[in-house]
Amino acid sequence: METCPSVKNILLLDSEGKRVAVKYYTDDWPQLSAKLAFEKSVFVKTQKASSGAEAEIVMFDGHIVVYKFIQDLHFYVTGGDEENELILASILQGFTDAVDHILRNNVDKRTALENLDLILLCLDEIIDGGIVLETEGSVIAEKVAAHGADGATSIAEQTLVQALTTAREHFAKSLLM
Repeated sequence: METCPSVKNILLLDSEGKRVAVKYYTDDWPQLSAKLAFEKSVFVKTQKASSGAEAEIVMFDGHIVVYKFIQDLHFYVTGGDEENELILASILQGFTDAVDHILRNNVDKRTALENLDLILLCLDEIIDGGIVLETEGSVIAEKVAAHGADGATSIAEQTLVQALTTAREHFAKSLLM
């Protein structure tokens, strides 16, 4: 018996069951075809459910799956059959809270795809090798924002004057080339 809570995968699917962002932490699904089949079957099993603000829990194919829908995105956290559902639910809540914070309360597929790098950083901050690192959404979002601050600042975070200055510089560079 493991002493540390572990996660098998975290899935973020769209309203058609297609991948937006996924991370697998075990070899329970060794090939891509097995992963895609699992994603499709868990989507089909849960799509008729009306998951609202609260997470839903289902036992599926020998795994505990905790899921939640926000607009056109479906969030899933999968654990083993002996995993604690409350821990999986807190991981899911932390992930959805962090994504909500990062996407500035505009959680939909288009915005998620535009900020896919930040969502993948969220997954890295939450789980490492299946081991839970963090479940507090605000802490996860702060860590992701700190990683983003190390790189280039996005235009969305700049003031209008800064954005115009940046656009002018890029335009001038393109003219000189």
